[in-house]
Amino acid sequence: MNKIKPTDIELKDKLIGINRVTKVTKGGRHFSFSAIVVVGDENGVVGHGLGKAKEVTEAIAKAIDNAKKNLIRIPVINETLPHSVTAKYSGASVFIKPASAGTGVIAGGAMRAVMESAGIKNVLAKSQGSSNAHNVVKATIKALSELRDANMVARRRGISLEKVFNG
Repeated sequence: MNKIKPTDIELKDKLIGINRVTKVTKGGRHFSFSAIVVVGDENGVVGHGLGKAKEVTEAIAKAIDNAKKNLIRIPVINETLPHSVTAKYSGASVFIKPASAGTGVIAGGAMRAVMESAGIKNVLAKSQGSSNAHNVVKATIKALSELRDANMVARRRGISLEKVFNG
């Protein structure tokens, strides 16, 4: 994965979900909150984070800090992806396919937030299996991290860009 530092990037955060967690002890019930957040600059940089705390605002702040530590850069070409990709994380499986201009983001819930944060404007996406937001977000980030553009392929193989397309 190609991790990057959040130094001089203007990041926008999106809250995916908040869960109230209850721990039952001899003294009674203790409530805490877990929050999952996606951050991105809407220009190919995206990351996700999980935060847990006794207060909702504290959990969200922790999640944002965690997300800034997990940033990756993905290739976005003409506001869409370079190629189709499938990924699986735990019970969640996602399929992401590039779309022509004007299609928009056709994706559900957690996947939509990740795509919009990454700056992908035209994409077809399908989430299969588990609908657990945490696993869907992680599967989506995993799929996006597996994307390669032509320049990256040429560099990795040590050949010219023309040779990638012409064989």
